[in-house]
Amino acid sequence: MQNYRTLDIFSCMELKAVRLSIPESGNIIVGQSHFIKTVEDIYEAMVNTSPHLQFGIAFNEASGDCLTRFDGNDEDLKRNAIQNATAIAAGHVFVVALRNGFPINVLGRIQAVAEVAGIYCATANPVEVIVAETEQGRGVLGVIDGSSPKGVESEPHIAARVALLRKFGYKR
Repeated sequence: MQNYRTLDIFSCMELKAVRLSIPESGNIIVGQSHFIKTVEDIYEAMVNTSPHLQFGIAFNEASGDCLTRFDGNDEDLKRNAIQNATAIAAGHVFVVALRNGFPINVLGRIQAVAEVAGIYCATANPVEVIVAETEQGRGVLGVIDGSSPKGVESEPHIAARVALLRKFGYKR
């Protein structure tokens, strides 16, 4: 039994680059999950990380009603997450928009959510999601996060990196 199909990408599949909207003074996390309780479980992971964190979550169902489910504790960030998730329009994809914290503060908690299958990106940079669309639906192939490298850091760059980490409180 053949359980695959050969795609002629010129007639059966379309590739799209979907530019996401980064919330002002915020970050986004894009990932893949597999179950309707994703929104509630990521919500709990977020609120149990920091009481000051503001966030919105949106999750695209891949079966049943195929709705974009959402939650959060900030209306603007909920709208941002919904806007980004619906623009991606791929099943089982979630978007978290956050402020007053960084992805590094919550990624471990999100990755520990039982239904989370993976994280595509966590960024404040301009980001594009590469989406493939077939007759069945859409899927995420990957992301373009920020810009390409322009060189290798020098001593002044190293000093600036270390100073920034100390300013944020990540290093002593």
